[in-house]
Amino acid sequence: MFSFRNSKPVKAFVMSAGAGTRLRPLTFSIPKPMVPIVNKPVLEHTIENLARHNIRDIKMNLHYRPDMIRDYFGDGFPWGVKISYSFEKKLLGTAGGVKKCEDFFADCGSFVVMSGDGLTDVDISEVLDFHRRKKSIATMLLKEVDSKFEYGVTLCDAKTGRIKQFIEKPRWSDVFSNTVNTGIYVFEPEIFRYIPRGRFYDFGQQLWPQLLKLRLSIYGFVTKSYWTDVGNLKEYRQGQRDALDGKIRLNIPGAEIKKGIFVSNGAQIHKSARLLAPCVIGRYVKVSENAVIGPYTVIAARSVISKGASVSNSILWGRVRVAPRVKLDNCIIGYRARVVSDISVFEGTILNLE
Repeated sequence: MFSFRNSKPVKAFVMSAGAGTRLRPLTFSIPKPMVPIVNKPVLEHTIENLARHNIRDIKMNLHYRPDMIRDYFGDGFPWGVKISYSFEKKLLGTAGGVKKCEDFFADCGSFVVMSGDGLTDVDISEVLDFHRRKKSIATMLLKEVDSKFEYGVTLCDAKTGRIKQFIEKPRWSDVFSNTVNTGIYVFEPEIFRYIPRGRFYDFGQQLWPQLLKLRLSIYGFVTKSYWTDVGNLKEYRQGQRDALDGKIRLNIPGAEIKKGIFVSNGAQIHKSARLLAPCVIGRYVKVSENAVIGPYTVIAARSVISKGASVSNSILWGRVRVAPRVKLDNCIIGYRARVVSDISVFEGTILNLE
């Protein structure tokens, strides 16, 4: 039987090595955890949630464009946390990456593993409490979904929550539950006994099935909190809309000048321009004469919306220039893109010039 270390501090490992191939072409220029949600990297929302629950010692693994993440977050001081990094020249898998950092967890009790590209406001303290009450060696955070089975599905004992069955990325014929693996876990340090060193090893494909086969004390906690994997363009758009609708608790940057309208420092809004809720206007954005910013629009820093332009249901990533009389609807516009005069762009078009 493993020993519990309730009195020791909780640490976190945030998986940040993903390249985000399903979000291309957006992720040709940035790593997936840096994809913005309401003008902050999705990874920043994860860090803020950890800090909210007083988890302040964080390790991130890096692989794709590592300097972009390291330069943005540094040592974590602005967020009130301490961040250190583990670079993987060759990917080690979700569990293998954590094993590489085993020494980081030597002086802690329970520890949390989260995905840097998952969007959630999960109550981590509640999950930790459940984990400790069950004396679990490994607890998996689960979410009930309608029909999204590209994630592992899990079946738990209805009374105790103990995991009885688990299949990573099942076929439709294998589906036995609508509770999916969110990729958020709580472990005891003893878990490292079951993860081999120095080779690729995956939580879903290898570790969890092994723990189940060994009949170890593993549990599933079904959360009612918001969670989505910002894994493809559809989910990315939905995450933005849900944030603007207040379905997830996030720190949206800027002052809420009217209900649902957030405007950051340095933004210039012409008196004849119209802002329609919900929307977010970033730092030093210029919205010119007679321009219209429609609902569900997020415009990042130093973008320019020219005279008579209309932007709705769209995400502009920063330093974008929208020329006069342009109409954009349901678009994602990449960094430094230029949208020329007198055109209309509709339905999911992505422009990314970097």
